[in-house]
Amino acid sequence: MAEKTVLLAEDDASIRLIVNQTLVAAGYEVRATSSPEALERWVRNGEGDVVVTDVYLGDASIFDLIPSLKLARPELPFIVMSGQNTILTAASAAQHGAFDYLPKPFDIDMLSGLVQRALKSQPKVSARSINPESQKAISDAGLPLIGRSDAMQEVYRIIAKVMNTDLTVLIEGESGTGKELAARAIHQLGDAKDGKFVALDLAALPASEINRQLFGANGEQGAVHQKGGTLYLDEIGDLPAEAQTQLVKLMRDSSGARIIASTRRNLGRLVDDGKFREDLYYRLNVVRLTMPPLRLRKEDIPELARAFLIRAQRQGLAAKSFDKSALDLLTAYDWPGNVRELENLVLRLAVLCPDETITLRDVERELRAGASEQKGSSAGFEKDIETLLHRYIMGDLIASGEEDDSSVYSSVIDQVERPLIRLALSVTAGNKVKAAQLLGMNRNTLRAKINALGIAED
Repeated sequence: MAEKTVLLAEDDASIRLIVNQTLVAAGYEVRATSSPEALERWVRNGEGDVVVTDVYLGDASIFDLIPSLKLARPELPFIVMSGQNTILTAASAAQHGAFDYLPKPFDIDMLSGLVQRALKSQPKVSARSINPESQKAISDAGLPLIGRSDAMQEVYRIIAKVMNTDLTVLIEGESGTGKELAARAIHQLGDAKDGKFVALDLAALPASEINRQLFGANGEQGAVHQKGGTLYLDEIGDLPAEAQTQLVKLMRDSSGARIIASTRRNLGRLVDDGKFREDLYYRLNVVRLTMPPLRLRKEDIPELARAFLIRAQRQGLAAKSFDKSALDLLTAYDWPGNVRELENLVLRLAVLCPDETITLRDVERELRAGASEQKGSSAGFEKDIETLLHRYIMGDLIASGEEDDSSVYSSVIDQVERPLIRLALSVTAGNKVKAAQLLGMNRNTLRAKINALGIAED
């Protein structure tokens, strides 16, 4: 069998060289260029079996070329590479009929695998562009659905693959990770964008209201009966048993509305516990999309924080910016409330900070204030520690009252030191010398404590 030819279009010479060498080593013939004109000429002349191309070749966008190239060669698969790495880039690749979208930087073996699969794939004939209204909708509604982390790239890839289908999607993730924003992105960028997007928060509604809004009452049709559009069921794990039965029946009969469900709970575990219908679970779990918690995509935090400041400015507040130390602290924090918690804190800073530049001390003050509010205490750090000691240590002190060699003190100190040292190492990206400086500790002492507390094994 004759070897297949890959048309490679990339204006970065180093990337072009590496990709070229890899594909040649994999047994392909490669024709490489940085010119959109050369690529267009090759395609129209019937050359090449698959195209691997960057989104931008100089000032030209490949998305301006693909529609006409697809008309000339509808069977030719396109693999689109991009350093932009946004939801719109992934969505544009899918809308223009690209076989797949590959964010930079990428694993070179992944590219080889994509080329192999593209050559075996059925041709995708249609090529549609994203209209300006769709771009504006996702930009306005999905501001927090941004980020260039690997975790978010996987979210974008799945959204791009399902947005033009009517497949049911189950979105999983902790509270505040942006599950509804992902659902809206699927709706607004896909074929269902001309229909209604109806969202029901099942955790916030009583059972009677869920039944009325979902299935209808007194002759009125419920949301599940709408034709076209998208029905978004937030916190599907809280759906009452009776409503689960009705939903299974209606999904079996096909209502016409595309269903996207989300949950912060483990539905598989609820099925095992008998609290969620197994048949409904499998009907919902056609395509699974997992929204990553913010602590697993910390590299996205500076971009998100700046985006929230832009949102505050659009709402009429004065323009502000973060200094580097403030962004470093935001990035080091674990954000148990995820993107929603970050957004709320940034909006508070935009309102309360008197200066144009938000500093580390400003962020620290609001983080402490938020922690005090959550604990229902304004007495400060020492009072919070005392509350925890009462909760967790009081019993040990009472039980150790008659012992001569109680280990309560050393145990408590270890439990305080261990997370403190972990936090310092997290802030310094594992640099022990800098961590020792931050803690005001001799670096040899820090090394000894790391070993003694078992932190080195972590």
